[in-house]
Amino acid sequence: MFIQTTDQALFAKTTAQFLETRYPAARVRELARQGVGFDRAAWKEGAALGWTALLVPESAGGGSISGNGLVDLLGVAFEFGRHAAPGPLLGTNVVAAALGRWGRDDQRRGPVAALVDGTATAAWCPSTAVDGVVTARSGVTAVASRDRVVLDGALPCVEGGAEVDSLLVLASEGEGGSHYLVPASSPGVEASPLVGLDATRRFARVALRQVELPASARVGEAGAGLAQGADLLDVVATLQAAEIAGAMERAFDMTLRWTAERYSFGRPLSSYQEIKHRMADMRTALEASAAIAARAARAVGDGAPGASAWASAAKAYTGRVGPEVIQDCIQLHGGIGVTYDHDLHLLLRRAVADAQLFGAPADFHDRLVRGIETAEESEA
Repeated sequence: MFIQTTDQALFAKTTAQFLETRYPAARVRELARQGVGFDRAAWKEGAALGWTALLVPESAGGGSISGNGLVDLLGVAFEFGRHAAPGPLLGTNVVAAALGRWGRDDQRRGPVAALVDGTATAAWCPSTAVDGVVTARSGVTAVASRDRVVLDGALPCVEGGAEVDSLLVLASEGEGGSHYLVPASSPGVEASPLVGLDATRRFARVALRQVELPASARVGEAGAGLAQGADLLDVVATLQAAEIAGAMERAFDMTLRWTAERYSFGRPLSSYQEIKHRMADMRTALEASAAIAARAARAVGDGAPGASAWASAAKAYTGRVGPEVIQDCIQLHGGIGVTYDHDLHLLLRRAVADAQLFGAPADFHDRLVRGIETAEESEA
């Protein structure tokens, strides 16, 4: 759906085939029952396909297909949504992008290389509001002293918090905020598993109890964390929009087939005018979601003016209509649609979780309005 070039088409097709092979619905359900977040061997194979290098500059060991890595990565996020696939796609890519853009040479050589080749995974953990978007209810403070820094606080909900290898924590420091790369094995890092809605992803509450790190763990300049966070939030919102669109498309396709094959009073459901109208409305919402996600990716990936507005609009729109469309798909399936044995609920869980993580649609709507108002004031 986000394909522009032959190379992107091949990349998306390869990703779709890989996920279909490694994560069919039966495998997804098996992982859900086992409580396993993701298969590390499969993740490393995905990294070899290029999933983790697209947002990393070439100078740091990455590279894109089209020149805009976020546009390229959109197709992967879309397929993850279509398959409700597990794996730290969002967190690993965001952290790799941050280290590639703002990290020192040693951070680029070591941690970035491990993220790109799939031997390590990561999660981005903004512990305070970014651009007015409420990303967490707790917070982490950083107290620097000479060549050391101590982090203390809590991260209420981290995807893969008990499984990833490192955390990129946005902590309050002085009057601003700073990002710190925290190895998950550091003394004082405690992860407590949470019960989540998404059947294929695992979340945890992570406590940082006087975690002492070298000052070199800071990513970028001290006090630059909130500005960095605003850029990373644009990437997160765009990828979440694409993933929600993927879940929407899979649900829509399943429902389209169902209404054509299911008969009522001697006629297929798809022959009834009310069903036709509802399917048309859902298709319109799906196309609009894909279009706004693609527009946001081009703007954010190119660093264009108004990129944050497009990213906020993408998350605000898809986060609202995505779950609604999939709910409609469930309703059109009738009684079977609400059973655990049907796959539709896997897609609904993914869309609802994405809609709320890193800020709800209403938060991004407010962010969009604030950005527009600020732009108008600067032009006045």
